[in-house]
Formats: sequence, structure tokens, C-alpha cells
Amino acid sequence: MSWQTHTVFNQPKPLGNSNLFLSDTPLREAVSRAQAHWDADLLASVGQQLGSAESLELGRLANANPPELLRYDAAGQRLDDVRFHPAWHLLMQGLIANRVHNLPWQDEARIGSVAARAARFILHGQVESGTLCPVTMTFGAIPLLQRALPAAFRDWLPGLLSDRYDTHSQPGSQKRGLLIGMGMTEKQGGSDVLSNTTRARPDGARGPGECYRLIGHKWFFSVPQSDAHLVLAQAEGGLSCFFLPRLLPDGTRNAIRLERLKEKLGNRSNASSEAEFQDAAGWLVGEEGDGIRQILTMGGHTRFDCALGSHALMRRALSVALYHAFQRQAFGKVLVEQPLMRQVLARLALRLEGQTALLFRLAQAWELRGDAHQFAFSRLMTPAAKYAVCHHGSSFVAEAMEVLGGIGYCEESELPRLYREAPVNSIWEGSGNVMCLDVLRTLHKMPGALEMLHQEMYEVRGQNRLFDRSWRQLSQQLQKPAEAQARQITRQLFMLCSGAELLRHAAPPRAEAWCRMAFDHRGDSTLPESLCTDLLNRATGA
Repeated sequence: MSWQTHTVFNQPKPLGNSNLFLSDTPLREAVSRAQAHWDADLLASVGQQLGSAESLELGRLANANPPELLRYDAAGQRLDDVRFHPAWHLLMQGLIANRVHNLPWQDEARIGSVAARAARFILHGQVESGTLCPVTMTFGAIPLLQRALPAAFRDWLPGLLSDRYDTHSQPGSQKRGLLIGMGMTEKQGGSDVLSNTTRARPDGARGPGECYRLIGHKWFFSVPQSDAHLVLAQAEGGLSCFFLPRLLPDGTRNAIRLERLKEKLGNRSNASSEAEFQDAAGWLVGEEGDGIRQILTMGGHTRFDCALGSHALMRRALSVALYHAFQRQAFGKVLVEQPLMRQVLARLALRLEGQTALLFRLAQAWELRGDAHQFAFSRLMTPAAKYAVCHHGSSFVAEAMEVLGGIGYCEESELPRLYREAPVNSIWEGSGNVMCLDVLRTLHKMPGALEMLHQEMYEVRGQNRLFDRSWRQLSQQLQKPAEAQARQITRQLFMLCSGAELLRHAAPPRAEAWCRMAFDHRGDSTLPESLCTDLLNRATGA
């Protein structure tokens, strides 16, 4: 008697061995528009390597085997070290070798380097997100440290600008590659850093570049294995920014005590810690009382990276859903041929079309910040993009999960990990309300911000009546914006600026479809079949 109960068929293969760059037409076009076409060959190579089954397995392993806190060695001596799975280190090597942590800060950086780096970030983010945390904080810290690194640590700059990943436990001056973390929030305040209680007293002389001693704690001490952290503490002159090396120049450990690693919903591969400072040595960056301004020069870059990271998760979720839909049979047709499924997938693809266009317009603005118009755009649209993209990430991944059904809900699929990862970027570096209030603050305090918006919208006036009507409504609100409406204002601002980019550069049917999706909530939002085909072809690189 045979005990074979059934034959397995109609089960799609998992997505592996694809080129993450060449399969993404909107990304390739955006890279070219942002003057980073010179990086296309490298991006194609990186996309092929990251899209391999081997790289995807590294991402899975790094999250299935989270880091471990080693507080003491075998002799009982305090260590405060973090041990990672080998997959983490292999992923970090790739990120650092591709200069995702420092490409635009090189002396020989080319025009378009911010956009090229953003594209590399998005490609890596589709494989594993936790490793992006040390990279993005180092990226944000370098321009601040290039300007204000205490004199005792000037020999760290070559290590910050290198393409080497160096895990040796040595003083920074002796290492080939360096990473920087950040410690801002405390238990009692969170985003309200003015309530911080960590205090700093001079170890000798006061002032920029001098050594202080810090006593206090940090509720989130990000990437504790970093070579140094930028932290906020209360000095006599007010809340100040300090540079805390993990190992002091003489090789001894700084008095930074790791209390525990966080048990997080997602972002499992990355170590997030709670720390206490017991007379830890820190060197003042800038003037006393200038800590928030100093740290926010870093925060702007990391907020932009939050939007890029969420976009990467959404892009991977769509890729997985599309690959499944092209294989799975249901009710006599493959899923991608079913009319309703085509609408769902095409609308997801349309969402990413607008996001891609706006994010790379923002990358250009960051690169051209010497121009007042571009500075205003980057200052206003960075928190807007972080709010709008990150806030939508969870629902986007959930929609992609529905395409796969029960298979997508099981851990063998990539989607549960993407879904758990999605909320972190909405919370980290300032939650949604903080971002929306920052948008209103910028509009109020930066006189050129509103004029910049008028110029941006004036260039595309008359091309779409829904767009024009929405801008008229928003511009009236911006005359006297109400704090209670900050979320609605920020969301509409993001959709308008994304729509403006599509009206400038996209084929008219795609731009018109975006405007209907974003601004017409009363009419028929069904996409024409020809546009569905166009969007799905672009989303697969066909």
C-alpha cells in the first residue's frame, strides 16, 4: 500500500538570485536624473550580489541569531562587549566596502554621490535592515566630526573615511575603519531631550574639545559596539554634545556600562542597549549649551535614511509579492492576470513610483544645500518624507503579505521579518508627531520655505486639475497652520511634492494616476489596464 497522500504543485519558488537594481526601473531612472548615472555599473553589480540566495540567507541568519551581551570575561573582569553572528559581520563588510557610510564625504566625491549612496542604501536595505543602523549613524556623524572633532581625536578621520570594516578592540587611532553611534534619549524624556538628567563636569578646563566626566544613563544607546558615541548631557552652560570613545586613547575601557540589550519587535540583528555612565570621559563637541543644534546636524541625515530604509522594505515586499503572483495559479489563471489582483499590485507599484521620485529629488537637495532653495527643500521635506514613507510602511508590507496569503504569514517567508521591521523607522529619530511638528516649525521659522514651495508647485501648474486644487487648499492652510492639523498637512505636502516630481518626469498616465490616487477620494480610482501593465513591467524591470 502506498502512503503518498498528495503531490505538491502550484507552489511558487521563493524569490532569490535576482538583480535588485536592474529589476527596479523607477530606481534606475531616479539615479540617472539625480546625476548618479556614473554609478550604474557598480549598482548593477551590487544589486546582483545582494539579490543572491546567499546574501538573503545572511539576512535571515543575522536576525535568527541576535547579538549577545557579554558583561564579564571568564575572570570576572567587566567587558561590556557585544557578540554577533558571523552573518552580521559579512553584511557589515559589504556595506562598508560599498561606502554606504561615507561616500559623499570623500574629498574626491563626485556630483550625484548623495543619490548614489542612497541607491546603495536602498539595495542593502532589501536584504537586511539592522546593519543599516551603525552605517547611518556613522554617515550622519562624519560631517559634524569633520568640522568639530576634538583635537585629541583628529587622527580618527582616516578611519572614518576608509572602506574597511575593523572589529578589533583597539583605540580608534589604531584601527583601519571606525563606526560612530549615538545616545540621546533617557527614560524620563524620550524625544524631550531637554529633560535629560545626565550631567557633565569638566575634568580640567572647560570649552570645546576639552575632556569632561559624565554621570547618568541612556535609555537607547544605539549600536553599543561602535568605536565612539555622540551623546547629550547637561553641562554648566546647558545641554551639550560630547564625544565618548569606547576605548580611551591609552587603550583602557571608558566607564560606559551596558545594562542590557533591548528585546525588540523587529530589528533583531542590531544591538540596541541601555547604558550607564560612571564618570565616563567625554570630549565636548562645539560650545556648552549647543548640544541640540550639534546633534541635529547628524539627525537630519539619519531621518532621511529612515525614509530610505522604509522604502527599501516596501520595495522588497512588492518584489516578493510580484514574484509570487507571476507563478501562483488561482481560479484558472495566474494571480497576476486576475483583474482585482492587478489593481492591488499596480497601486503598490504606483506608490513606490512617487516615493522613489521624491526621495531622489530630496537626495539632490541634500547635495546642493549651499543653494537657499535646495536647503529649504531638504530642511522641510526630510521630516515630511520620514513621516509619510515610514508611516505607510507597515500597511504596505501587510498588503504584500495578503498577496501570498497564509504562506506569506509564515516565518519561512521573508514578509514576517519585513513586517516586524517596518514600524522602527516611524519611531526612531523622532516619531510621527515629532516629524509633523518639525514641518510646521520649519514653515514658521524659515522664511524661504513657503516661497520655495510656491516655486516648486508653480513649475507644474496647469498639468492636472486635482493637483492644482490640492495645492490651492494646502497653500491656504499654510497661511495659518494649526498644530492639530500637522499630520494632514505633512501628508498632503509629501503627496504634492511627489506628484510634482512625477508631473515633471513621468509619463502622463502615471502622473495622472498618482494625482487621482492622492487627491481624488470621491471618484473611481480603478487604474486602466494599460497602466497596470506599464506599472508592473517597470516594477519587474521588464
